[in-house]
Formats: sequence, structure tokens, C-alpha cells
Amino acid sequence: MVVALDGIRVVDGGRSVKRSLYFAEGRIVDSESAELRLDLRGHLVSPALINSHDHLHLNSIPRLRHRSPFPNSYAWMDAFQPFFKQPEVMAALAVPVDVRLWHGGLKNVLSGVTTVAHHDPLHPVLAAPDFPVRVLRDYGWSHSLGLGTKDKSRSSLQYGPPVMESCRATPPAMPWFIHLAEGIDDVAAIEIDELDDIGCLGPNTVLIHGVCLTNADLNRVIRRGAGVVWCPHSNQRLFGRTLAPRRLQGAGRLALGTDSRLTGSSDLLEELKTAAALSDLSPPQLFELVTSAGARLLRMPEVGGMAPGMHADLMILRDTGRDPGDELLTLTRSEIRAVVKDGVPVIADPDFEPWFAACHVETARVRLDGIPKLIAASALGRRGAAGLEPGLEPENSHG
Repeated sequence: MVVALDGIRVVDGGRSVKRSLYFAEGRIVDSESAELRLDLRGHLVSPALINSHDHLHLNSIPRLRHRSPFPNSYAWMDAFQPFFKQPEVMAALAVPVDVRLWHGGLKNVLSGVTTVAHHDPLHPVLAAPDFPVRVLRDYGWSHSLGLGTKDKSRSSLQYGPPVMESCRATPPAMPWFIHLAEGIDDVAAIEIDELDDIGCLGPNTVLIHGVCLTNADLNRVIRRGAGVVWCPHSNQRLFGRTLAPRRLQGAGRLALGTDSRLTGSSDLLEELKTAAALSDLSPPQLFELVTSAGARLLRMPEVGGMAPGMHADLMILRDTGRDPGDELLTLTRSEIRAVVKDGVPVIADPDFEPWFAACHVETARVRLDGIPKLIAASALGRRGAAGLEPGLEPENSHG
């Protein structure tokens, strides 16, 4: 079935054009005829968002309460160890991991995200056909250079597996992820040299965080063809600072991620607001970080844009006439009119019910932050994943 969205302003790259948008079998197509036409005059349609870094299974774990910045991520890990004995943390971790992963996917799609890079093993549930978001599958990863190292002074750092083995086993066409330079002290600062010394700073390397990377470090990252996923909310919360993003953004080597709620923002919309507050990047540049730039860094050319052949992953908003980047920086998730994945709505306002019906999608009525919505019943997940998400309630819970 070919679907047409008529009367819309379509956002693609740095431009927005008033035209119809066509898609079929989950892909955007170049067409002029359609079996289903939806009159969406007064609406803005953009690519759905890309979250380039999340730990999907950690979004319901309570945060560690702390007063002063940590010197590096390893110190934060040490500080968190006693917290595992807290009843609220034990209860959160007792929830099966597949349920927590589903909740992480649901959290993302509610905020307009349909593509996520999960920085952990690819659990089978992430490949389920009804999983709420598309999860990057072709990648390599290591956690960090120092995970598991007893000597946090780094004087006896061991460069063995999994870092070198994982890096070398990852095909050049796939991204390879590692947390790096996540802190504000010398332990974090020397990691870029250590990674380069073992031959793991290359064209497919994607560094996560890079909080203390200097201008010289950033130049080296760019020369190597590597990239960085910026998570400013998590950085500011844990370390009181974040990297300067302009040099990487200008070279096309930067994307934006949320980390998880354990340390980071509530969702990608909040992350965008933090990124705007902590940088001089313009709204269009920030918009690019969560669309085409994210697709480029993740090596997923079929998402993040509106060209024929790309996935019909869409975010539909009311058109206020503003620049799309400005619109995104004030947007709340309940204001999104519809989130569409592969041409099928996942969550939308109730007046989109005919579209769900035309796609033979069973729906459930919910409230998102108090606003009535329809959601694909399959997206709500298994064994109570939806119950983990604050602000998402069955509509009948309001009587």
C-alpha cells in the first residue's frame, strides 16, 4: 500500500519544503499516486530521531546521589558499588533484562526516536520484529580501557581483551564503540594516547563521551576519521563539564546520545535542550546531530533523512512556521503528533486512528504526561515494560 501525506512541510537536511510525502512497504518512494491519502495540512514532518548512545536496560535504575563531580567514570563505578545493596536498586535489577530493554526502547520512541545504538551485547529481544525502535545490529564494542582494572591509577593497565580483540574483529565497514576520556583528571586524559598506541583509533572508531579531549586530541580524532558521540547531560551531571563540540560538528564527526537515565537525560529531547545550553551550536546543527550526522557515524545510510529508498521513519508535529531546529528545542514528547517507524504509526494522537486501522495495527489508549494518545499495543512490550515508564499510563487509570 502506498501512503501519501498531503499538505505538509517536509524537513530534509537543512531545508524544509511544502510537498506531499509518499511511502510504501516501509520505505519512502518517489510517487504521485497512493491508496491511502492523509490530509495533514498544518503539519511539519521530519525524519524521526537517532539516539547514538544508550544503555537500554539501565533506564529504570535509580541514580546515584552525589554532591561533587567525579574525577572519572571509574570513580563513579566504585562509588556506585555500595548502592547495589539499596532496596530500590535491588528491586530495579530484579526486573528481567528483556523487560528493561523493552522499556528502554519504549522510552526512546515516546520522544520521537526510532533508531538507537545500544552500547552493550545485542540481546535477542532487541531483534524482535515488534521492538519499539530499530537497534543498530552491525557494530563492535568494548566498554572502556579500564573496566575491571584494579589499579585505577592506570600504572598497570593491561591492553588485552576485550579492547584489542574486539577492535580488530570489527569489520572496517562497521562502527566500533568505546567509552573514552570520560572524566576530568589525568586518568581520563591519557586514554586517547593509550587507545592510539594500541592501534584502535581508526576510521570506524566511535568514542563515547570524550569529556576531556583537548583541541589537539580532537584534531587527531578528525585526522583518523574517527568520531565522538556527545552526551552532555550525563557529562555535566557526573563531572561538571563536557567537551567543546564545534570542531567535531564542523568536521561531520559528532552525534548526540542520551546515555541512560542512570546518569543521563530523561530522553533525547531533553538531551537536545542540554546540548543547546552547553554549546554555541545552532538549532539546525543540533537537529543534524540527531538525524543525518547520527546516521553517518552509525553507518546507517537508510535512516535520518527523507530521500526515496530510506526508511519511512517520521516525526509529525504541528507546523508553527518556525525553523525545525527551533521547534525541536522547545518540544515535549506529548506534543509530538505521531511517531512513525517503517511507515506505520507507533504512537500518535487519537485522531490518527484511521491510519492505525489502515495498517491493521491493534492499538491501546494511554495517557502520556497526561495527554491522550493511541499506541501500537505491541510496542507496550512484555510483562510490564510500559509500567516502568514514568508518565505513561493506561487511559482507564483516570476513570
